Amino acid sequence: MKKVIVISLGGSLIIPNKINTEFLEKFKKVLLKNKRKYKFVIVCGGGKTARNYIQGLEEKKKKENFQNLLGISATRMNARFMSYFFGEDVNQGIPHDMKQVKGLLRFNNFVFCGALRYAKGQTSDTTSAKLARYFKTDFINLTNVKGLYDKNPKKFRSAKFISEISHKDFLKIAKQIEFKPGQHFVLDQKSAKIIKKYNITTYILGEDLKNLDKVLNKKHFVGTLIS
Repeated sequence: MKKVIVISLGGSLIIPNKINTEFLEKFKKVLLKNKRKYKFVIVCGGGKTARNYIQGLEEKKKKENFQNLLGISATRMNARFMSYFFGEDVNQGIPHDMKQVKGLLRFNNFVFCGALRYAKGQTSDTTSAKLARYFKTDFINLTNVKGLYDKNPKKFRSAKFISEISHKDFLKIAKQIEFKPGQHFVLDQKSAKIIKKYNITTYILGEDLKNLDKVLNKKHFVGTLIS
């Protein structure tokens, strides 16, 4: 079997306001180019769709687990869209557990999923980290910033870019971010704990998909390496 690569595709890249078809075409092109060497599991985030639904429940003080479940539903809807966008077999559906992901990989180069199940304090990034552990492989996180910064670069001009960081130091940063459904940080706390515990090589990359292609071909890239 070809090497499996797990990619967390941020919902903010799929649907920032409307479906980002131009970006997604480039994403598809990179994966098709590299399918001779790899099989891909693409875990889709919920993005603005999830946050809009979550905000509606939050405003009415509804339970946090309801908010989480809505977020999971949004990730699965995005995964179904991506599956259709890639022209995959529509009858196979979206997997809801790791065994289903593994089964689909036997016959497909691309498997799309959202969050696999409800668990408190987790995002689709945690699903990605767990899948990377399951397949004993690398984890690539695609987001709407070019990598990790010491603070939010969209709010602070003085934010410093971090090109490489240890699992231990990354976990320290992640622990400073209080979890909430629909949160937007490069990786949540639980995924940070998983990649540290199991020493999973993790890449955080932005919207320039040349860097995804470079990582897949072991070339110099712009992004953050967590190792």
